[in-house]
Amino acid sequence: MICIPITAKTQEEALLQIETSVRRADLLELRIDLIDNGNLRILIEKCRLHPASVKIVVTNRRKESSPGRDISRERQRIALLKESVRLGVDYVDVEVDTPEPLLQELLSTVDTHGNRTKVIMSYHDFSGTPSGDVLKNIFGECIRPGISVVKIVTFANKPEDNLTVLSLIPHSRNKNQEIIAFCMGEKGRVSRIMAPILGSYLSFASLNRGAASAPGQLTINETELIMKIAAGDNVERVLSAPSDTQIFGLFGNPVKQSLSLLMHDAALTALKIEG
Repeated sequence: MICIPITAKTQEEALLQIETSVRRADLLELRIDLIDNGNLRILIEKCRLHPASVKIVVTNRRKESSPGRDISRERQRIALLKESVRLGVDYVDVEVDTPEPLLQELLSTVDTHGNRTKVIMSYHDFSGTPSGDVLKNIFGECIRPGISVVKIVTFANKPEDNLTVLSLIPHSRNKNQEIIAFCMGEKGRVSRIMAPILGSYLSFASLNRGAASAPGQLTINETELIMKIAAGDNVERVLSAPSDTQIFGLFGNPVKQSLSLLMHDAALTALKIEG
């Protein structure tokens, strides 16, 4: 599934982004923390006006300027997620370090409303990538009653960081737990391409360069182009590749403008190699 984040700064801009995005995504993420004076009910209703069955994720991150863990601000932040549940959205995203009493309030609200809303528990590291063992411990902390999807996202400072994070996907599948896992940053872009092939629950793609919600995020145009190159018009082939599909990669410096993607894809096709 492809999720387009709505990252506008105003209500009016957000409504325009929704109108443009709703036809191209499986999910829309309402970044309510970025929208000044955003009216949650109106934004959700706008998502539902289009006949396409787009799903809705509501995310309300902490403000970077917020000092420490101000409990009153945390309570206000979680209150918007609880309101989203009452409005019947498909997903809410909550951080793993949310104060336990507030997390329980959110999960209780989900339960009260028939568990229609799925809860994504997320962890982000915007400076680097911890070791695989540390990430597996964080993954373990996220697995708890009421949590449907675990999200672990780190910043890639070196190519190997992608492998560390992507290794969480088979680890998660072995435990029958849905996961979203990839790296941010320029060096993490390869993980955004590989994650859905390996079984990550969804991928994020921005409406355009200026609307990215995280560094290194591919645009929806880039995402669709990559899928088309990999599978012709059969996008589902990319998103559900068999487990024995061979994976090839190219490391070098620089490779940003390399045509290897096109060259190697043509070669693999000619040799009838599934990869």
